[in-house]
This record gives sequence, structure tokens and C-alpha cells, in this order.
Amino acid sequence: MLDTLTFLLEKLVLLAHIKLSILLPPPAPPLSRRSEREEPAAPPHRFQRGDLLEVPRTLFTHFGIYLGDDRVAHLIPDILPVLTADRRLIQEMVTNTRLLLGVLSKRASIRVDSVEDFAYGAGILLIHMDPSAQGMALAKVARGGELLLGSVSYSLLWNNCEHFVTYCRYGSAQSLQTEQFCEWLKSLIRNQSNILLVALLGLLSVMYLGLSFSTVLPTVLIPFTMWMAS
Repeated sequence: MLDTLTFLLEKLVLLAHIKLSILLPPPAPPLSRRSEREEPAAPPHRFQRGDLLEVPRTLFTHFGIYLGDDRVAHLIPDILPVLTADRRLIQEMVTNTRLLLGVLSKRASIRVDSVEDFAYGAGILLIHMDPSAQGMALAKVARGGELLLGSVSYSLLWNNCEHFVTYCRYGSAQSLQTEQFCEWLKSLIRNQSNILLVALLGLLSVMYLGLSFSTVLPTVLIPFTMWMAS
């Protein structure tokens, strides 16, 4: 059952990625307060404690805070802390199944992994923060990340890995990835042709599945809500 659920979730994520890649413009830089310059990350021994790291993934960018000694603190969805208190099992690298179930259950861990495990086979970019984030300021970012280690609630839009690193750096949890998605969603709702399309699909579902409360309600309610919000 778990394998089937994982397979279906992966297919849904793939379809969502294809649609977003068509509709969305190229993503903006994830952190507005950093400098425009990004460059491939240096070997771990050249990172400074408190540096912010990012890893491009298929649908999003993953963020973490370098703690020194080849260690990165990052927030990642994980179902396992809900199921067991065995720290040895929890500390093992988070698999895709654990991650997907963590997203669904809205649970995550702020944990420490090696740079290699954090990257998960992808390239790492070092985020060059504003000039004030040097010396003691970088150390403060790292300490803030260490203080927050443990199991936390998770929200794909309102409490993700980008919120974690921006909170540690700026004292305010922000996510430009979330803002970009919300802007795309607003443009989708404001496009009245999409409202007509949703209404048409609703009518087709009524014709195919028959007239019932479960088909008529979404056929009327969803287009009406989109119309009022547009």
C-alpha cells in the first residue's frame, strides 16, 4: 500500500512540475536580500560556519545552514519522528518515501546531515549574503539553526526549508518560492478563461457521472469561488 501511494504521489508531482514549467516564468533568486552573485559551492572545508547553502531540486530549491565540520542544518519533511523515538533510525538519511509522507502528514525535522547527504547528488550553490552577515553575524546564524533542531510542523507554503534559513538569518521567516507560487495562483484565478474551463469540466463530469450532490456542488462552487476572487 505504501509503495502504491508513493508511486501515485510521484506521478502527481511529475504532472504538476510539467504544468508549472510551462506556465511559470523562470524562477527569481530565492533570497531577495542576498547579492546578485552566486557561484558553485566550494569544498566543505572552505565554507564558513553560518553560510547559507542551496540545492536545486526538481520542483523547488532546498536550503540549509553550514555548521562547520562538513555538517549542514536543514528543515526537511519526515514522517519517521511521528512513528518512532529511535534516534538512530531517525538520523539515517531521509528517503523519498519518508519525505513524501512527511509532506502529507505535515511533519518535518530540523536536522543535521553531511554536506553530501544534504546535496543528495545535486550541485550546491553558496548564497552570498549581504555585507553585514560576516564574522559574528554568520556565527549567530549557525547558532540559531542549532537551537531549532528537532521535530517541527511542516507546511509546503508556510513553513518550509526556506522559511527556516531566512528566520535564522533575518529574524523573519520568508519564502520567495511561496510568494512566486501564490502570484502564479492569483494569475490563474484572474484569468477568466480558466474559470470557463473549470465550469466546462464540471458540466462534463455531471454528464458522465450523473446528477448528484457530489458532482453538482463542486461544479457550481469552484467556478463561483474563482469568479468572485477574480
